[in-house]
Amino acid sequence: MRPLPSARTAARAGLAVTASAALTLGLATSASAATSTRTITDGGTTYNLSLTAPGTAGAAGQVVTVTGSGYNTSQGIYVGLCVVDGAQGAAKPTPCLGGQDESGSTGASHWVNNTFGGMFANSSKFGTGGTFSVQIYVKATLEDGSVCGEDVTCAVVTRADHFDTNDRKYDVHVPITFQ
Repeated sequence: MRPLPSARTAARAGLAVTASAALTLGLATSASAATSTRTITDGGTTYNLSLTAPGTAGAAGQVVTVTGSGYNTSQGIYVGLCVVDGAQGAAKPTPCLGGQDESGSTGASHWVNNTFGGMFANSSKFGTGGTFSVQIYVKATLEDGSVCGEDVTCAVVTRADHFDTNDRKYDVHVPITFQ
């Protein structure tokens, strides 16, 4: 038995609303994240770095998920919110929210390193293909009182860890604004 035309119309309308809501949610999630890429050569090997982080965050602070791929698993990196000046690799991203956070008390940075990752607070190892997915805490006002988007330009970044702190090859920036 076929549904009455009005029941069929109501079912189609309900399906259209559900599909529209799902599409809108998917687009909102995609639009809220930004990706930066960079190709570098280190020791004769080419790495295609990709870093994805939210493009906007709450000014008062929030935890965000940051993902990356294509990184050299023998070069540790820090992931955090930092002041940036110029293009990726032009100048060391600094200062960073929370500093080195060795105690893990702020959650503002994460250390990805295949030798020591997982042994300390806010640290982990790379996954297959130089991938990672970490959570960091970001907020608009830095410890020195400067405000991202007002006094300084900030981005979620990766940069070489303390074993090679002056190496700018692994600097990747995802610009972020605060609301």
